[in-house]
Formats: sequence, C-alpha cells, structure tokens
Amino acid sequence: MKTSQLKNIVIPLLDWYHNNSRKLPWRENKDPYRIWISEIMLQQTRVEAVISYYERFMKRFPTVESLAVCEDEELFKLWEGLGYYTRARNLKKAAQVICTHFQGQFPSQFDQILALPGIGVYTAGAIASIAFEQARAAVDGNVLRVITRLTGDNRDITDAKFRDEITKVLEDSYPQSQRGDFTQSLMELGAVVCVPNGAPQCNRCPLSKFCDAYSNGTQLLYPVKKKKSARKMEQKTVLILSFQDKIALRKREGDGVLSGMWELPNQEGTLTRQQVYQWLAKKGVIVDTIKEPSNKKKQLKHIFTHIEWHMTYWIISCSTTGTDQNFVWVTDEQLEQDIALPTAFKKVYQAALQERCVREKI
Repeated sequence: MKTSQLKNIVIPLLDWYHNNSRKLPWRENKDPYRIWISEIMLQQTRVEAVISYYERFMKRFPTVESLAVCEDEELFKLWEGLGYYTRARNLKKAAQVICTHFQGQFPSQFDQILALPGIGVYTAGAIASIAFEQARAAVDGNVLRVITRLTGDNRDITDAKFRDEITKVLEDSYPQSQRGDFTQSLMELGAVVCVPNGAPQCNRCPLSKFCDAYSNGTQLLYPVKKKKSARKMEQKTVLILSFQDKIALRKREGDGVLSGMWELPNQEGTLTRQQVYQWLAKKGVIVDTIKEPSNKKKQLKHIFTHIEWHMTYWIISCSTTGTDQNFVWVTDEQLEQDIALPTAFKKVYQAALQERCVREKI
C-alpha cells in the first residue's frame, strides 16, 4: 500500500465530512477530556446508545478532577448498561494519573496519552489528532474496512503488522491542517456510508471514484478477517433470594469477567431444587418458598467477548438472611438508584420481577 493511494482522498473526504457529519455532543469542541470520555464509551458500543450515557456522565463529571475523586459505586452506576466495566475503572485511574502527574491538564504528547491506564494506540491516536491536531491515525474496524475496500487489500485485518502498516501509511497521508477532522471523517465514513454487516452505500460515498472494490464490484469481499474462535459456553444457576422486601447481592471475587462487581448469588452448572436447598443450608439460609421460572426450559443468555453464559434461575423467599457475611441485602429502590448490577444479572433480576408480577395477578 502506497501513501500516494491515500493522499487523493483527503480533500474530497474533508469536504464531505464538513457537509454531512453528524452533530454529536463530543464534537462540540476540542477538549481532550470530553474526546477521551467519548472514545472510551464508544468502544464496543453504538453511537446511538452512547449519547445519553455521555451526557449524564459529563454532567456529573465535567472535569478530570471530578472524575479522579468520584466514588466507585457512583461511577459504576452511571456506567450501568454500557458493559465492559474495566473501561470505567481505567477512566478513574487515568484521571488520577492526570491530576497527580500532569497537574490536572490532559497530556498532549502521543506517548504520554498512550501511557495512561486503559488507553491503547487507537484511542491515543484519536485524542492526539482530534484534540491536538497531530498527524496520528486512529485505526479501528471502520477505518480498516474503508481502507481495504479503497485499496483492494485482501490481507487479514486482525494481523497486528498489517494494522501497523495501515496506520503508518495513513499518517504519512495526513494534511497539514484539519487533521482532527480528517481522522473523524474516516470514522464517519465507515460508520454511516461504508458500513459493516450489509452493502455499503456507494452512491453516497465521496470516494467511490478512488475505490478499487467499487470499481470491481467486490465491496463485500472486504475486509478479510480471520475467523474468531468459538466462545466458551458456561452454565450458571442464579438465585433471587428475598427477605423482608430485600434481595441478596454479593461482590464477585477473582480477576476474571466482572471481577469486583455486584452479582446475584450464583453457582456453576444447572442446579436442581435439592441442590439449591443444600447450598443454601450451608449458608445458614432457611427457605420459606422456592419457585422456578414458569417456563423452566427457557434459559437466559448473555454474551461477553470470549464467553457465553446460559442462565437458569430460582426465586426464593427466605425466613433468615443466613450466616454468609458476603451477602448484602438491598431494596429494589437501592438496586435501581444506587447499585450497578451488570447486564447479565440485570436480565435475571428483571425476568424474576416479571415472574413475580405474573404470579401476583394469577
């Protein structure tokens, strides 16, 4: 791939971006803090879903200093529903580094940005170019799709060396001005015109006359991506334990998925009624009633990046809270307003609420 192939796209792409870009809250100015928060939120998440989260987050944490001193529970509650909570943890860690080592001023050098917790090459490139007008590319799936179609490049985009090459060639193609806009124009084109999961809208594309794939009618052959390995399947039995209008939660241990987050008590595998009784007896919990879902064959599913959970659940009314000091008993109101429950467990909680409403009507 040659730099000359990409230099031709700069002017038409910038013209298109200036006339067609979406109005998004993080594009209102060049504040690196605002750009950083948006880029972290947008990882693995659609723009439409992020906007309301972003606006709430910025209202509560308008500065890096306010983020650095926030309580974890409040941070996670604002993040609830976005998933990948490690992103939120790293935001706070990075904010603390900025306050401690950079006197609260967001660092402007690429290497300094890259060294912050939770920031990789893509995010560092986005911030350096958009906020500080540096010739740094932000190469993600959208950009890789645009470039491989433009150039007819059938190499595997999951190859780190290939991604590095595209990054270098793109950076050599950057204009002397409007560098942040050029970065965003590539992102925008990949998001709304040269789209994934379907035919690109070539009739709207400002680059169609430069595009090898469009000329050859081979758009859907790109990008080439190595097949992902199958996700690991895990079976879970989740327990909705209630006592005097409160339900039991506990913090997840270890360093695996959702570590340190709140969860509903659960066990590996598919537990029978008798096995649930035995497990609760070890915890000193006395059961009043135990009910399984009305459709006991139906399982709830939640997909993580490399793991897929299949969950069954039991709804249990308790006459004691037992002896397990890890259980914390909370009201529905506390769970709604103060506690961040990861989406996997939220699905079970909401299903159980629906079950309870149906049974009460019956």
